[in-house]
Amino acid sequence: MKNLFEQHLRSRSLVTFLITLLVCAIQQRAQADPPLVRYVQGSYHGFLELRSQDGKVLASGDTTQVVHGDRVTSQTLFTFKDGSTDEETTVFSQHRTFQLITDHHIQKGPFFPHPMDVFIDARSGKVTVRSIGKDGKEQVKTDHLQLPPDLANGMVPLVVENMGSAAPPKTVSLVVATPKPLVVKLVITKRGEDNYSLVGSPRKAIHYEIKIELGGVAGIVAPLIGKEPPNIEIWAVRGLAPTFVREQGPIYPDGPIMTIQLASPAWPDSPKSGD
Repeated sequence: MKNLFEQHLRSRSLVTFLITLLVCAIQQRAQADPPLVRYVQGSYHGFLELRSQDGKVLASGDTTQVVHGDRVTSQTLFTFKDGSTDEETTVFSQHRTFQLITDHHIQKGPFFPHPMDVFIDARSGKVTVRSIGKDGKEQVKTDHLQLPPDLANGMVPLVVENMGSAAPPKTVSLVVATPKPLVVKLVITKRGEDNYSLVGSPRKAIHYEIKIELGGVAGIVAPLIGKEPPNIEIWAVRGLAPTFVREQGPIYPDGPIMTIQLASPAWPDSPKSGD
């Protein structure tokens, strides 16, 4: 009788354990859902500027986007005054949800202490990192990762633009090269509204805070050694066509806080009458 009772308890424990695993798997899957398409993306060409904390313009930028069917190709290129460049080309689909297809991010030139070239193939899980070794020769390393469907490399402003006005915090994944590729979580939280002006006219933008969660052992060790990454701040304008207007945060690991924002062309003064 005792053996039967113990066997029954073991069976119940096994069932409970399996149910717990199933619930965890469902929760993880829910957390890894790609962002919904609330606003279908179109083609555009915009202008950006990159500023240091003291307000100095470090680089000018172009951001373009073209659409073919439900596939979108987005590219952002910053050109620095010292000749350095920061270029990211992202391809994603927008069929009910936004899903990353590929992302290629290249930072090169004297502005960057550790130049990088990272290519992500989200569908195959291949992440290729090109770097320069101590001997000055190029090194190429490819890792195969289990990439979640909510991967948002090159798409973070897009995720913010497609969050509802009263949306709860949104979690997405991101591949970072440190230099070995690592998948981290970004928790995007709405912080309220901030004032700004446009040609002297007062406006309001929604302020979002993005916290980087390293997870695993790295997440435990980082705060202890003072290497916990800083939060990123993003501002977006809502309405019929929500759009990104400003971002503050580092653009490379351990880098200083910088500001990326929309820019407008400056025209030379018109010739004076009679000149």
